[in-house]
Amino acid sequence: MPALVLLGAQWGDEGKGKATDLLGGSVDYVVRYQGGNNAGHTVVVGDQKYALHLLPSGILSPSCTPVIGNGVVVDPAVLLSELSGLNERGVDTSKLLISGNAHLITPYHQTVDKVTERFLGKRKIGTTGRGIGPAYADKINRVGIRVQDLFDESILIQKVEAALNDKNQILVKLFNRRAISAEQVVEEYLGYAEQIRDYVADTTLILNNAIDEGKVVLFEGGQGTLLDVDHGTYPFVTSSNPTAGGACTGAGVGPTKINRVIGILKAYTTRVGAGPFPTELFDADGEALRTIGGERGVTTGRDRRCGWFDAVIARYATRVNGLTDFFLTKLDVLTGWEQIPVCVAYEIDGRRVEELPYSQTDFHHAKPIYENLPGWSEDITKAKTFADLPKNAQGYVKALEQMSGAPISAIGVGPGRDETIQVNSFL
Repeated sequence: MPALVLLGAQWGDEGKGKATDLLGGSVDYVVRYQGGNNAGHTVVVGDQKYALHLLPSGILSPSCTPVIGNGVVVDPAVLLSELSGLNERGVDTSKLLISGNAHLITPYHQTVDKVTERFLGKRKIGTTGRGIGPAYADKINRVGIRVQDLFDESILIQKVEAALNDKNQILVKLFNRRAISAEQVVEEYLGYAEQIRDYVADTTLILNNAIDEGKVVLFEGGQGTLLDVDHGTYPFVTSSNPTAGGACTGAGVGPTKINRVIGILKAYTTRVGAGPFPTELFDADGEALRTIGGERGVTTGRDRRCGWFDAVIARYATRVNGLTDFFLTKLDVLTGWEQIPVCVAYEIDGRRVEELPYSQTDFHHAKPIYENLPGWSEDITKAKTFADLPKNAQGYVKALEQMSGAPISAIGVGPGRDETIQVNSFL
């Protein structure tokens, strides 16, 4: 049985939650391997809508074990709040597992995140202000606090004091802010220890054993390929690796154990936050995509920037992730357009460029080269097979598949769990 990676092939918000939930009934483990509560998933089950920020989408599937891997940064207050909210709605959260090696987001990470972003002014990155970047920075600087540290008070005190030595100097002297009390942070975080103790486990061992036993493990990325800290539109990126390689480091599973890598694509393109976006629309079409598609961030509440489908970044996602399949979402949103432009290449300084430029300067100056594909007006939300789609909708999907470099194995034709056309099995 396979181990699969499921990730965003654009700038995030592609509908990964629905794709993960669709597979949840056939999957034994769903693993978040990077990011924090800056990544939101919306999952619709029947008439119920669930907004998940930190928890893996598989938590909504009773037969599935959800896992937060070592590559995730965890805000314990957000975690417990999200668990409480699901429990109140009758969702069983008792099977959740959290890696003891996952790093914690603290109040001082959030403070540094917010004041730094404000200090940047027009040069701001567009972070969510939730402390994710500073938490990852502490991890790399080797002054981070891990989940397991909650269970050793002396270690926790030493680590919080060490982390605040420099941060308080910066907050007071550079940003004119009050110093943060190490004692208060330690007291608050010791209070979380018993609340999460039963969830903490050696998840790397559990996941490797599960794969060896033939169980199905799904690794779920947050954000998207173009927000990867190494392979995205740096510096307008997240602070971790949502790309497929991040699943190995963020969950402790070797690459030889991954069987399939599934990229989630919207039938158009969206982006939240600052940074280049070649196909972005500032006209009535952009507003229509935003309105019809309900393009508002699950976690941030910010309106998403909207544009036409970009085949250049889809090909790039196929390349850097080694994608074996695509899940195309929100095809229904495009119903009603007579012609649908698709970006097939860029013009940069008078040159036609077929692949994503490695130069940040070139990408900032990239202008989309469009091909128009015929649209459709028929309602597709009731389609159950590919043949049920209007001919022009079929043609649109086939064209995107050819341009993107990997087969489209599933198509979302509505927000509901059952509004999906399965072309090829992922399992």
